Amino acid sequence: MTAARSAKRVKLIHVVGARPNYVKTAPLMHQMARHPGVFEQTLVHTGQHYDYSMSEVFFEHLGMPQPDIHLGVGSGSHAQQTARVMQGFEPVLVERRPDWVVVVGDVNSTLACALTAAKLGVKVAHVEAGLRSFDRTMPEEVNRILTDQISDLLFTPSPEADENLRREGIRGERIRLVGNVMIDTLVALLPEAAKRWQSIRGRLGLRDGEPFVLVTLHRPSNVDEPGVLRELVVALAQVGRRTAVVFPVHPRTRERLGTLGIGEAQMPGVKLVEPLGYLDFLALQHHAAAVVTDSGGVQEETTYLGVPCLTVRPNTERPVTITHGTNRLVPSEAAVIVAGVAEILERPQGDSRRYAPPELWDGHAAERIVDIFLGGSEMGAAVGVRARAMGA
Repeated sequence: MTAARSAKRVKLIHVVGARPNYVKTAPLMHQMARHPGVFEQTLVHTGQHYDYSMSEVFFEHLGMPQPDIHLGVGSGSHAQQTARVMQGFEPVLVERRPDWVVVVGDVNSTLACALTAAKLGVKVAHVEAGLRSFDRTMPEEVNRILTDQISDLLFTPSPEADENLRREGIRGERIRLVGNVMIDTLVALLPEAAKRWQSIRGRLGLRDGEPFVLVTLHRPSNVDEPGVLRELVVALAQVGRRTAVVFPVHPRTRERLGTLGIGEAQMPGVKLVEPLGYLDFLALQHHAAAVVTDSGGVQEETTYLGVPCLTVRPNTERPVTITHGTNRLVPSEAAVIVAGVAEILERPQGDSRRYAPPELWDGHAAERIVDIFLGGSEMGAAVGVRARAMGA
């Protein structure tokens, strides 16, 4: 884009607060950085995840710049966390006066910053818009719905997300199907992750060629209820008797296991390890025989990689992972999980990896988003049209 095409630089604030946000924001910032005369970018870290292994290490692995502003909100109830983000983010908007706030995903920081921007008349772009689990008991579902309603541009990862937005009355000109930006990061860093495989395999004591199951569990519905968590521990212990299990333990989950007095002694064959950086975790996903998770992002990553996945949830906001054939929903019942893993392990090796990735999951979603921001009359007219409460 030349100066003739743009009368002014576009000032954007990117918001990150939790690990999935970093993975989605990184490729977008990289693509915009290729147009330094067009985009002026500011990165705000809300501090929603503040543990080093869950936060800063991802900046290193993803090649992201250090945040320009760190709000340091920390943990708390959903109301407390959302309120602190809004209180911290409002002065940033007043001072920086951006044209756009770019939010990603569905965490509390996403809604808090989108709402703060909307109330100040700053345009909001939501990356990964339109996903729905149709379960409003999930805080993330409430965040998704409200963020989409107040955003000016909605960048969607898959066709059913477009349909969800239209069904909720959102006009088509606000919706852009661009593909899955998180897959951009996976595609870019998979070669680097592959270089780490032998090292991490040796570090974890995994035998060459031996199948293993990778586990992630962190959702309150699975780890906060002692009875449910105990059932999941029983499942993992039974799987661990058959094959190796690697379980990077989220801080929330480790705290709950500690309260119940559960460790590796209660789960022979299960390796409880600290949270891993993006590259190490990606290497493990790529080589896993199966993944057991309750993470939305892991469902997507395993779908791209063609790795069989069991999602311990009653629903998913990413149905394309189900229809694509790589993912299956299972209840938090030991017998069902153990049977599901056994069925996967008995398949011919590599059977599920024959699937091609879903439409537009090709590593170029961020390029499409940047093209829209660069993009001619429609976007040019959009920037600055909305009168800002703080003044023009």
